[in-house]
Amino acid sequence: MRPRPGDPAPDFTAVATDGSIVRLADFRGRQLVLYFYPRDDTPGCTAQACSLRDFNAEIAAAGAAVLGVSAQDVASHRRFAARHRLNFPLLADADRAIGKAYGVAGAGLSGLVRRLFGAHQRVTFIIDGAGRIAHVLDAPDCAHHAAEVLKLL
Repeated sequence: MRPRPGDPAPDFTAVATDGSIVRLADFRGRQLVLYFYPRDDTPGCTAQACSLRDFNAEIAAAGAAVLGVSAQDVASHRRFAARHRLNFPLLADADRAIGKAYGVAGAGLSGLVRRLFGAHQRVTFIIDGAGRIAHVLDAPDCAHHAAEVLKLL
């Protein structure tokens, strides 16, 4: 079940691209843009990440941090982040625990296909400083995702 605005954000702990452990609790008191994407280095995922990279300073000035999450491992995320000079962490969700908690791992036949290909649905959650879901973007515009996010912060 996907959390909706007003729901508490599901807690998570994951390894980031720099090897650090990141928890939802690390962002209490500030907004968090938690975006799930299908796979590293695919055209849509690259456009989405680069949009957020290019406007990360404006997002930070609005009081938010950005975290990307997909089902690839840390090594894949490191290559992707280095290749595109990403200026925010990517979280490895190889066991899909975070994706399941946020309802982006898919269920039924769609979920089976996603498990086979190791891909999450493309969904962004904006979490407020109290740890509650403020907004859900179910169909983000990859190339203009940062603009969508900034309108909601």
